Amino acid sequence: MISLQGVKKVFKTKNGIVTAVDNIDLSINQGEIFGVIGYSGAGKSTLIRMLNGLETPTDGVVDVAGRNLAKVKGKELREARQEISMIFQHFNLLWSRTVKENIAFPLEIAGVSRSERNKRVDELIKLVGLEGRGDSYPSQLSGGQKQRVGIARALANNPKVLLCDEATSALDPQTTDSILDLLVDINKRLSLTIVLITHEMHVIRKICHRVAVMENGKVVEQGDVLNVFRKPEQPITKRFVKQVTEPEDTQETVEHLLAEFPQGKVIQLTFVGTSAEQPLITNLIRRFPIEVNILQGKISQTQNGAYGTLFVHLDGEETQVQEALRFIREQQVELEVMTHA
Repeated sequence: MISLQGVKKVFKTKNGIVTAVDNIDLSINQGEIFGVIGYSGAGKSTLIRMLNGLETPTDGVVDVAGRNLAKVKGKELREARQEISMIFQHFNLLWSRTVKENIAFPLEIAGVSRSERNKRVDELIKLVGLEGRGDSYPSQLSGGQKQRVGIARALANNPKVLLCDEATSALDPQTTDSILDLLVDINKRLSLTIVLITHEMHVIRKICHRVAVMENGKVVEQGDVLNVFRKPEQPITKRFVKQVTEPEDTQETVEHLLAEFPQGKVIQLTFVGTSAEQPLITNLIRRFPIEVNILQGKISQTQNGAYGTLFVHLDGEETQVQEALRFIREQQVELEVMTHA
């Protein structure tokens, strides 16, 4: 559905040349939810703007739904953009128009008849869960409702691709989750390809099938979300993964326990997929005469399965502790013995 080959974007500024996107290769499948994550200045926004033709690459090929957006112009570019919709962080609604009128706006531009517009708008209002709010104005809506209007408007022309530019960054956590659930539902119902950019790993974890990590204009790591969570390779990826797998004070707690109980072992367990559901701690206590002290832990669900980490302190005779560690490894649970940082 989307293919980027050797894509580069260079801007000329007063302070010199800035390479915002640097030789990126990406392939995004039809019907996939693909995430691009990076901190501010990584090049995410420039990348997504090239996917709908708002920016032209300096070099490379940007192929979306069979069109090379680096080459098309005029009428063909306008037709291409009808197949590629976008939702934004700050909604970009028309404040003088009602919910219905906002959703109908792209249909008006496309020359769709009034009766067909009204029918389509009613379908979309139901799809995004805004029944009863059709005659409301944006100023009368909550942040989550405004974003639902933005999503409905983006779907008006039956696009093949939906681009999400930090679409949940202005929302509170509970509203964010409701919007992400809506995007998953739309993806499944319509087989819509969704590309989202974000700086929040929670967003990637919750709805994406695959992810690309950007830093300084480059894609430094990419893959299935569960695999990236399981074995992050780059330092920036490890920082993002820790956003959702480790509480902020984990390292401090581990250091404290290592100092207070030097005779035991502090271990980090990593559970992936079905291993996250097994009663490992219960089995340890039953099988071995050791003390098991659970420090901290968290299980996160991804689109491809569960991922979790658990920090545990084991204490007892050294031979029994070593036997327990051997048993844990046999359960296909990744294990790391922690040491002082």
